[in-house]
Amino acid sequence: MKTSAVILAAGQGTRMVSSLPKVLHPLLGQPMAFYSLQAAAKATGNQPILVIGHAADQVKHALGEQARYVIQVPQLGTGHAVQQAEPLLRGQTDLVLVTSADMALFTDETYEKLIQAQKAHAGPITLLSAIADATSDFGRVLRSPDGSIRQVVEVAQATPEQLAVREVNTSVYCFASEWLWKALRRIPLSPKGEYYLTDVVGLAAADGLSVQAITVRDSDEAIGINTRQHLAEAEAALRRRVNQHWMLAGVTLIDPATTYIEPSVLIGQDTTIWPNTFLQGNTLTGENCTIGPNAILRDTRLGDRCKVLASVLEGAVLEDDVDIGPFGHLRKGAHLAQGVHMGNFGEVKDSYLGPGTKMGHFSYIGDATIGSDVNIGAGTITCNFDGEKKHHTDIGAGAFIGSDTMLVAPVKVGERAHTGAGAVVTKNVPPDTLAVGVPARAIRKLKKVGK
Repeated sequence: MKTSAVILAAGQGTRMVSSLPKVLHPLLGQPMAFYSLQAAAKATGNQPILVIGHAADQVKHALGEQARYVIQVPQLGTGHAVQQAEPLLRGQTDLVLVTSADMALFTDETYEKLIQAQKAHAGPITLLSAIADATSDFGRVLRSPDGSIRQVVEVAQATPEQLAVREVNTSVYCFASEWLWKALRRIPLSPKGEYYLTDVVGLAAADGLSVQAITVRDSDEAIGINTRQHLAEAEAALRRRVNQHWMLAGVTLIDPATTYIEPSVLIGQDTTIWPNTFLQGNTLTGENCTIGPNAILRDTRLGDRCKVLASVLEGAVLEDDVDIGPFGHLRKGAHLAQGVHMGNFGEVKDSYLGPGTKMGHFSYIGDATIGSDVNIGAGTITCNFDGEKKHHTDIGAGAFIGSDTMLVAPVKVGERAHTGAGAVVTKNVPPDTLAVGVPARAIRKLKKVGK
């Protein structure tokens, strides 16, 4: 039986008090709607349909090809929203999974359980319910004395007795598709001038058809996001979920509560992450790394046994056995080869540092290629920008760059060459040569090691 998903995302979300559409508010590094789209696609094996309305173009631009889109205009409630998907789905699917983009924490496993329950069900509806307290703003699931579901009532229309019911509707359903399209045409108009999807439950029960519910066991999954407070609750729950996954996979988190790991991150076994560390975007770490405390890694790749202490790494690549920090900054295009050491208050941008190179502290390397086993003295600067263009610096293997050297690009320093402290290098320095002064000039040849 083919199942297709319809995800509701047309509302403005006025309770967020924001110019940004509610479904695009970031949740652990991704737009809120991303999570429902991913889980529904995995559970059904098909591209979901996203029903959009408010700021439709902005939502489509942000989410791209993750969904097929239908537009709900005017926005006349959840039943009317699902009806907009009928032209795409009628005759094309056996079951319809309906969920909301602001119910972002439901997993694909939960959706799959719901779908399987409906496949085994003789009736047209299986819904997800949860157990909540009397303050919940979810609709209440009302049952007959024999335990059968007879109605879902919205909070705004519920009596005090009905509000005391603890079983609530999470607004996630699996329907027999052909029955659904017919039932949507029978929904009555509410006092608010909207068509509620919940009313199809009462229609099915009135027709003597079975409606069943499966109950969500993890209360975190049933967090609905309507306010910034709800967004923070969902963020905390999702962080716990992600962190627990990595701890079970062999990663040590010294303090999970202060560790931020986005779902797109991959972490190698036996890596240790210290407090106040942020791993974001397409970051990947090798095994046996030590990261933090107070580190930020964004779209960065680490090899094995790397150490990053109190540093910011953005779009960087570190090979095996690299250590950096504290207070280092790797910008986009930084590539540190095996065994590179970068100490405090260093910055690297669009540059390659060869194996075994040492950059102790207080230095800036930009638009440069550095050979292996180079010593970069404190205060070294590549002067790579002339006000109009960026220029490149090349330093050969085994070179020794003295403290406070200014390398005015474009310039090359040959293999095993040395610069004196405070040198301003404006011309190429040949291999095995010592250059000193302002501007730097070659004063003598150096003996090669072993000569």
